[in-house]
Amino acid sequence: MERMSDQPARWTQATVYPDMWADPSDDPRNKEGVSPDGELATLQNFLTDYHITLRMKCEGLDAEQLARRSVPPSTMSLLGLLRHLVEVERDWRNWISDGDPLPKLYGRRDADFDGAVAEQALVDAAYSDLEREQAATDAALAEHPDLGERVGKDKITIRELMVHRIEEYARHCGHADLLRECIDGRVGQ
Repeated sequence: MERMSDQPARWTQATVYPDMWADPSDDPRNKEGVSPDGELATLQNFLTDYHITLRMKCEGLDAEQLARRSVPPSTMSLLGLLRHLVEVERDWRNWISDGDPLPKLYGRRDADFDGAVAEQALVDAAYSDLEREQAATDAALAEHPDLGERVGKDKITIRELMVHRIEEYARHCGHADLLRECIDGRVGQ
């Protein structure tokens, strides 16, 4: 007796390499020309690519799919990841500042994940919030082009903050790969 699976079949839109998210010619992260010059430009390039990757992993999904939880007891979802990264961007600006910390946007600890419910208004707000917070953090960091400069109450270097931003997005893009594959079977590179 053959057993039916409730798991989606794996698929990709890529035609050149069947294990990729998109064909190289269609991938917005692929850039023509030489790589960036210098450490700061290289770090910014990696961060930009991870921002694009996260959006790619969420594209084409409706509110219910974006809010779908991974595996119990985890509250992780793609929408939760978007909201979490909004909060993280605010926290990074707190690291830069000597002033009073910015308040959490979504409320108490884990509200970013717990409040990620299948409502289009929440999805739209999460995308808007993330774009705004990323731009604000980028602007705050642009005031400190010296990667060795120490900032904030903890005197963290700009380099450490940039690397941590990249690490955070890279880790969550890995989560997004798995979440997306569970939702509709789409695999990514």
